[in-house]
Amino acid sequence: MSLDAPAEDLLRELAPQVLGVLVRRHGQFDACEDAVQEALLAATVQWPVDGLPDHPFGWLLTVADRRLIDHWRSERARRNREERLAAQAPADEQVAPAPDGEPAGARDDALTLLFLCCHPALSGASQVALTLRAVGGLTTAQIADAFLVPEATMAQRISRAKQRIKAAGGRFGTPAGPDAVERLRAVLHVLYLIFNEGYTASSGPDLHRTDLTAEAIRLTRAIHRLRPDDGEIAGLLALMLLTDSRRAARTGADGALIPLAEQDRTRWHAESIREGTDLVTDALTWGPPGPYQVQAAIAAVHAEAARAEDTDWPQILALYRLLAHLSPGPMVTLNRSVAAAMVHGPQAGLDLLDTLAGDERMAGRHRVWAVRGHLLELAGDREAAREAYRTAARRTTSLPERRYLEIRAARVGGSA
Repeated sequence: MSLDAPAEDLLRELAPQVLGVLVRRHGQFDACEDAVQEALLAATVQWPVDGLPDHPFGWLLTVADRRLIDHWRSERARRNREERLAAQAPADEQVAPAPDGEPAGARDDALTLLFLCCHPALSGASQVALTLRAVGGLTTAQIADAFLVPEATMAQRISRAKQRIKAAGGRFGTPAGPDAVERLRAVLHVLYLIFNEGYTASSGPDLHRTDLTAEAIRLTRAIHRLRPDDGEIAGLLALMLLTDSRRAARTGADGALIPLAEQDRTRWHAESIREGTDLVTDALTWGPPGPYQVQAAIAAVHAEAARAEDTDWPQILALYRLLAHLSPGPMVTLNRSVAAAMVHGPQAGLDLLDTLAGDERMAGRHRVWAVRGHLLELAGDREAAREAYRTAARRTTSLPERRYLEIRAARVGGSA
């Protein structure tokens, strides 16, 4: 027997919360994460046989806590610490649990865990990778895809990050002062990547992972409540809401991907659009815009168009030029090439796309070929477009995207 989908989703949601509580109680991030992984494994074995426990969070926390203490008991050098922990009940254990067995503040612990993962002893890339692993629940392969690096490289980076936090004596708590600003930027980037992985899963049979998008939005809301005057936090939350508003229209009844231009916009979530638009409009009045605010503004322009043909592409292109100035990178160039094609014609987009030819970060990535196929199709070069779509289909690990690209290749070739 195996866990059903709701139980798997529950485990994914509870894991970072359990880890947050353990790290707050005991420190030693690496050991706590190992204990949580053992508790998750125990759940996958026992829950299908015994049924879902009345208090899943409490069950996982108890098992993980016991595994951690068992580990300490096996090491003579840590025997004194284990006895001290056993003799003193942590303060949070005196708080009455919620009906589902989750102690008050457990979700805040998951948020504080974000800051621990963004410890200043780590490089920016390691901060993001470790947080995606510990809080976002992404696999090493998914994180590697987000960073455009090999999986083995990412595995080493995550392992070194955990060792550095331990060596630096990282403590569980929300940072303050100048350190908080830098760590906050890393946290926002983490949440951005978690959301993106949930909105368009890099691999597997489903286009969406709503558990990840929902968690990214929830945690970003929590940070926004703590820092309501930070324009980039508001911009990131707006970007997530505006992007997620299209989710229901992105796939057909059979799960097939529907591109933006072909979506039924009456299915876009109006409340998310309203909230996101209000957030970014307000944030842009505070001062110079940041990258998240500009991306949110682009999403808002798309949301304002009742039909694809009503889209204000010149405004979008201008915003992408600003984004390229604020945060240059290959993905910005890739998206900007589409806007350039819509304003100045497909050849302008292809010329911009060609500037990515020597960028190693994009080597082998399917999105470059998918965009090339689209622009070649607009230019009327059907044969070249078909080959580009086919190349993109071979390189993606997302089954919905692969099916979509194969359909596009067949249609542009005249066989569908």
